[in-house]
Amino acid sequence: MFNHRVWRSVFFAVVLVSGCATLQPHHHAEQLAQSADLQKSTISAGGFVLTAYSRIGNLDQPVNIYIEGDGLAWLSRYQLSADPTPREATGLALAALDPAKNVVYLARPCQFNDFDLIPCDSAYWSNKRFSQEVIDAMNQEVSSLIRKMHDQKINLIGYSGGAAVAALLAARRNDVVSLRTVAGNLDHNFVNQYHEVDAMPESLNAIDIAEKIKALPQLHFVGINDKVIPKQVALRFIARLQPQSSSAPCAGLIMVEAGHQDHWAQQWPQLLRQPLPC
Repeated sequence: MFNHRVWRSVFFAVVLVSGCATLQPHHHAEQLAQSADLQKSTISAGGFVLTAYSRIGNLDQPVNIYIEGDGLAWLSRYQLSADPTPREATGLALAALDPAKNVVYLARPCQFNDFDLIPCDSAYWSNKRFSQEVIDAMNQEVSSLIRKMHDQKINLIGYSGGAAVAALLAARRNDVVSLRTVAGNLDHNFVNQYHEVDAMPESLNAIDIAEKIKALPQLHFVGINDKVIPKQVALRFIARLQPQSSSAPCAGLIMVEAGHQDHWAQQWPQLLRQPLPC
């Protein structure tokens, strides 16, 4: 049972682990997961071996599915990382603080892989990070997990690049009942132009499917001090939801005292209580 005492323990574990930069990525994730009773599993889908952590307590309730950000995709502006596993898994930290009965965390392709046993093409954490095959694989992973949980409805929560994956999944599924994004990269073309880096023509762009999810209740949390994803990204996405309609979309934007990665976990329990706009 995920009671208030456990929730407080998780919160302090998240803050402690997030503040310790010397932890190895896998150890960091295991500590976060253990603090919230999230159990690790792996699923083969679309040629990837995908890592998930989950806690299922009531098969009659919806499941909150968290999708991780891009992780350590780049070491610098010009140097690609050899391993995209996040050093501090913000998406997992948020999932660990969620008191819902059913919580699932999904890492992105190639994250948390043992590359000696499971090689993975670096294109999938660079120019193909939102490619059709990536979204197909993650969609298969969600379907596989949900089938084991009696096909509950889904609340999707995506952090950073995971927000793009969440939106793209929502556009192709009929079991998603809400979408929340945190510092979400919902328009990678705009973001890459903003930072004057190369475009990703082999990746799908979340903003292109915005109108398909215009009726889906959604909240977009934007960091006031975010230097990676400016607030214009969420504003552009919301504007695209219903470009030719006078009625307001079922979407809200909430500005938060946070950067791109910092200060989200501390505020997440309160942000989770923010009501959906419709």
